[in-house]
Amino acid sequence: MSNVWETLGRPRYVVAPMVDASELAWRLLSRRHGAHLCYTPMLHSNVFVNHPRYREVNLQSTPEDKPLIVQFCGNNPEIMLEAAKLAEAHCDAIDINLGCPQAIARKGHYGAFLQDDWQLLSNIVRTLSQGVSVPITCKVRVFESVERTIAYARMLETAGCAMLTVHGRTREQRGPLTGLASWDHIKAVRESVNIPVIANGNIQTLADVERCLAQIGCEGVMTAEGNLYNPCLFEGRNPPVYEIASEYLALVDQYPCPTSFVRGHLFKIFHECLSIPSNFEIRELLAKGPSVSEFKEVVEKLREIYEPIHEGRQLYTQEYTGYNLDLPPWVCQVRERMPPEDHLKKMEEAVSLQRSREEESKDADEKENNNLSSGLKRTKRESSSERYLSKKKLKKMQKRSSENPHCRKVFEKCRECPNPVGLKCEYSLCKACCKAKCYLENQDCPGHRILTRTRRERAKSLANTPKLQTSASSPSDVQPICR
Repeated sequence: MSNVWETLGRPRYVVAPMVDASELAWRLLSRRHGAHLCYTPMLHSNVFVNHPRYREVNLQSTPEDKPLIVQFCGNNPEIMLEAAKLAEAHCDAIDINLGCPQAIARKGHYGAFLQDDWQLLSNIVRTLSQGVSVPITCKVRVFESVERTIAYARMLETAGCAMLTVHGRTREQRGPLTGLASWDHIKAVRESVNIPVIANGNIQTLADVERCLAQIGCEGVMTAEGNLYNPCLFEGRNPPVYEIASEYLALVDQYPCPTSFVRGHLFKIFHECLSIPSNFEIRELLAKGPSVSEFKEVVEKLREIYEPIHEGRQLYTQEYTGYNLDLPPWVCQVRERMPPEDHLKKMEEAVSLQRSREEESKDADEKENNNLSSGLKRTKRESSSERYLSKKKLKKMQKRSSENPHCRKVFEKCRECPNPVGLKCEYSLCKACCKAKCYLENQDCPGHRILTRTRRERAKSLANTPKLQTSASSPSDVQPICR
């Protein structure tokens, strides 16, 4: 097979696949401002195969939306091949998501939680590469060990992967513990395989892009968060937030998408502006706005405030240096994460403060109880130690201390989570976990009244079938049954 990177037009600036954020309108905006290659959001292969509406919504594209890669997640080679065949006519390549580190990926056994099952991964990649006409690519995360990461990449290449996107973080590096990506891991992979490599991680500015290309020697650079906060990142510009938001909303008018997607994009673009106390009312309007018309009103309010300042027609009298910004808050810019070390330190301080408060409240309770007569002692529910507990935790404590035997009854726990199992569940799961299992594995659970789509349709057709007529010629010939 020819070099897929060459076939795609030698893309150097790539926008990552992002769930609820890589819709058509955002892809077109990114392409207008320098992106060479875009991905669809991660699509669940099982849902894609079984639901035509899901396919129709997520395969929306235009001639300008090229080259395009469709990304799938899953763990069944046959189902993923079927999904890839349905999508191959609408894209330039199919990508397998092997990098998602979220809890839903752990529960569904896909994404980064497949990286320890090399035999299954080899089977998936080989099945897809031999079964479709477009190239198969993979997006992966690294292992702690550079050597294991290299072996992992070589295994995927041997199985039929035509291009590899390497995110230089492990699957444990997510959320507040994200930290910096390791470019050394990506460079080691680039030097060890014979297929194109796209680097992902630590890309927040155009300077980061150029430095990454030079340091790693990769074919292209992918960004996710950097693109969300500044869609003009690949142009090296920091435009006013109201300008880029207006352009995006015009594309949304042309290519509609769920309002939750739009709201999420605008919150990231406006992040620094909406952090200023004087703009809290505008923030609330964006949070509660039910439609694009309200979002446009937010954009115009911010334009009215900041456009005269940006153009030099009015002085900016508010202080914004307290936000540690090199740029004013009304332009698109990088949002820096808190380092994991600082987050852990902050959590330790919070735990220490909570313990000290509990000790103080305990001492206060003891002192107060000693001063009160036995008939006037405060109940446990009114103790001051519970002032610092959440309502949910307080309710649990009250149940444990209750004399009502029903409140202290011990239930069997679900095999997947701490919730109680369904009494008649065949899999010993709670309703939520059972529903997910039946959905992903196409199973039934009569105990939870969950049926596969095939059985539901069969039951519905039986319900709509007219009942058999009796042998009597007319209703008057039917004799009543006497008891």
